[in-house]
Amino acid sequence: MNDREVADYLLANPEFFADHAELLATVRLANPHGKAAVSLQERQMEMLRDKNKLLERRLAELLRYGHENDSISAKFNRWTARVMAARDPYALPRTISYGLREVFDVPQTALRVWDVAEPYLQADFTRQVGEEVRIFAASLATPYCGANSGFEAAQWLATTAASGEASGAVEAGNGANGANGASGGASSAGGGAGGDAIESISLIALRDPERDETGNVFGLLVMGSPDPRRFHDGMATDFLTQIGTLASAALSRLLPR
Repeated sequence: MNDREVADYLLANPEFFADHAELLATVRLANPHGKAAVSLQERQMEMLRDKNKLLERRLAELLRYGHENDSISAKFNRWTARVMAARDPYALPRTISYGLREVFDVPQTALRVWDVAEPYLQADFTRQVGEEVRIFAASLATPYCGANSGFEAAQWLATTAASGEASGAVEAGNGANGANGASGGASSAGGGAGGDAIESISLIALRDPERDETGNVFGLLVMGSPDPRRFHDGMATDFLTQIGTLASAALSRLLPR
């Protein structure tokens, strides 16, 4: 009889050890931890303990993920409430970007839109948008997360970080004034860790919910961090997709109708 036949016999006859219980104590097995030989019963107990430890680790991971998702959901709801409460269209881009920085602790954010209605054509949040950026944004079926490999849109973060505090002061002094609101909406969007190099980045295309998929991209939301693992290519993007959907719906009021 070979090993396979012995194993098949025992599987087919589970009552074998019930009929020969003395074997459980007399059969000696090598201890995987380098100790003296142990009985079959002891070996089974050790295997069960190892299995329980593995299950406990998995359960702890699931609980941790659950707590993290609850925390993210709560933050998403807070950010959503801010966006929905925004009344001034000129200040809306800043509300979206600054809210992400403050609520989600994102070091730097920036937002640009294009093909907007005439009253917003000269607003800061419509500037510095090249054709390559538009083409790239249109190609994003899902949010991009990964290393900052010289994206043109990443330069918006450096620009807004440098002028963030100044523009925030301008908006505080001018309230909902149209032109000044536009300045605050764009410039203060990417402040924060101004002196730190952006190592990881997330890029989210903004799509008009009332247009078909062809040509419906009208903006790009950028988030950056000096931490190379903050936005990595293996991370889940469900919440980022939801952020893009809500931001798109809110900003669509800037488009011509």
